[in-house]
Amino acid sequence: MSKAHMDDALLDHLSHLARLRFSGEERNLIRQDLERILDFIDKLENVDTEGVEPLTYLSDRSYVLQSPEDQVLRQDRVEQPPSISHEEALKNAPGKDSDYFRVPKVLDKSS
Repeated sequence: MSKAHMDDALLDHLSHLARLRFSGEERNLIRQDLERILDFIDKLENVDTEGVEPLTYLSDRSYVLQSPEDQVLRQDRVEQPPSISHEEALKNAPGKDSDYFRVPKVLDKSS
């Protein structure tokens, strides 16, 4: 498989999809990072994986609970009072409207 090249058109397309803007030196650094990622993917394509079992879990412990002693993940529970207030949650929001996060429109219903 041939190596993909990170040109201006591809970088512009990816930036648009991610809703990011890069300019000047930042754009060059992003391009270099993406080219390193593509180089690494090229190397991975050449690794011989014949006879290697697929990884299904990241640890040897089973996450299927047979008994309470097997519990490896914390229980989900609601804390009273909540661990964070509405004000704290919205404090660093780029946009807010009353008690809600304000987000950009992503769906166009006209089509």
